[in-house]
Amino acid sequence: MDPTTLESDVEATRERLASTIDELVYRVSPKTVVGRQVATTKAHFVDVESGAPRTDNILKVVGGVVGVVVAFAVIRKLVR
Repeated sequence: MDPTTLESDVEATRERLASTIDELVYRVSPKTVVGRQVATTKAHFVDVESGAPRTDNILKVVGGVVGVVVAFAVIRKLVR
């Protein structure tokens, strides 16, 4: 291999590595992670295409919260 080809290969590898590092930095930045989680949570409760609320998922969460509150109230009453 001649030195010119070797230098161009090394430079191409450096550019790919720099691009990969930039992409990783973007993916793990707190702002990107939060944005991704917010989008995932919204998609769970709202249909992305129509914008209509997904009542089945909302009712499941509300039922779970009510169940936990009732359980705490019962446990608190039994402990007293």
